[in-house]
Amino acid sequence: MSTSLELLEAEALKLPPADRSHLLERLVASLDVDPDVDAAWESEADRREAALDSGSVSAVPGPEAMDRLRSRLTR
Repeated sequence: MSTSLELLEAEALKLPPADRSHLLERLVASLDVDPDVDAAWESEADRREAALDSGSVSAVPGPEAMDRLRSRLTR
């Protein structure tokens, strides 16, 4: 690791947790720059929204969804 990177890392680790979390999100987002992946997620979000709007699927509250998944995994 280069000296400047080590210094940057040391400074980042001095930040409060909320600031480190924000920095982490920004760094990860900077790596996700594949327009095909972004377009695919946008399309999937639109498809799911349309399914909810049409009534062909119904939303499930988060805790209920987690309970369903847990019960499937413990079988």
